[in-house]
Amino acid sequence: MKLNPGLLALAVGAFGIGVTEFAPMGLLPVIAGDLGVSIPTAGLLISAYALGVVLGAPLMTLTTGRVPRRTLLIALAGIFTVGNLLAAVSTGYGMLMAARILTSLNHGAFFGVGSIVAASLVPAERRAGAVAAMFMGLTIANVVGVPLATWAGDHLGWRSSFWGISALGIATMAALRLTLPALPAPTGGNAMAELRVLTRGPVLGALGLTAVGASAMFTVFTYITPILREATQASLGYVTAMLVTYGVGLTLGNWLGGRFADRSVDRTLIVTLAALAAILVAFAMLMSFAVPTAILIFLWGVASFALVPPLQIRVMQAAADAPNLASAMNIGAFNLGNAIGAAVGGAVIAGGLGYPAVALAGAVASALGLVAVIASAKGKTVPTHAVAQECR
Repeated sequence: MKLNPGLLALAVGAFGIGVTEFAPMGLLPVIAGDLGVSIPTAGLLISAYALGVVLGAPLMTLTTGRVPRRTLLIALAGIFTVGNLLAAVSTGYGMLMAARILTSLNHGAFFGVGSIVAASLVPAERRAGAVAAMFMGLTIANVVGVPLATWAGDHLGWRSSFWGISALGIATMAALRLTLPALPAPTGGNAMAELRVLTRGPVLGALGLTAVGASAMFTVFTYITPILREATQASLGYVTAMLVTYGVGLTLGNWLGGRFADRSVDRTLIVTLAALAAILVAFAMLMSFAVPTAILIFLWGVASFALVPPLQIRVMQAAADAPNLASAMNIGAFNLGNAIGAAVGGAVIAGGLGYPAVALAGAVASALGLVAVIASAKGKTVPTHAVAQECR
């Protein structure tokens, strides 16, 4: 994928969204202490953001169908910026909660519309790679942005992290305005057409597969720190190194997923889901050993995000004639899978089954997704270039 300024601008926006979504996980103790609330209460800030993504995706998409695409993306980045500015000046828990909910409203629509715009900027045979290029910003956020925001929050106060994220929002707005062509709103589309698409079996199946794939990832990732500290008996330095290692794996996996999905979406999903299940089974068996754990965490990161480009393309294919809402809802499905995975992993731990069982639960989710893909792929061949060029 040659350097494309428009894709780079979309990746900057994805980077900012990734930082604002995941950085609070590392800032919870600081936020809780400063605002005088418990850790679980502070944790609701993360849950509220995920819920806002799920609700905001259809709300923002259905109400902005006639807005030119470049204008819409800049406006969504503006909501992101205002929300983070509000977080930076928050004086209490309620104000911060409102800021987090406001910020989350742009998430699904930005990635949903951004995926379609990204696909329209390149030839048909390279669209999965274009979607992966945009999502590369999200994976790099986990390698660079989140650790940096956590460090800044610990040393300069948690509000400093939100000031920095706000600056990213302003940079995103400028980059989108300077690099994207003037993209008109889709012609002939309407809210009812977008809603009707969601009643199609292939679209619902694609959204369900995204939720299952995300749950396989977050069943384990949500609890990776206690797993490493207690099962692996790792130091804090080792845990930090593994989080960075996982982020590097995510970045490589995102690139590989886009590359191979341009050849075959279903084959990429089958291989990746099978690999993810095998890796998590191996992790369950070997998590008490530091060296194998490090290798498996890297491979797990690769497999986890190699799913993202083909899953997004799969939804866009299934809803090719009205893809905006379905594409945005796919981001909501990913966040729903996040919540489901966290709940499943928490239930396994609460049931006293041990941390290896958490990894096995993630493997089961991946295996279920694998079965679903194989079943739906029988007798079906849908080329990547079937995605509608609704932004052209």
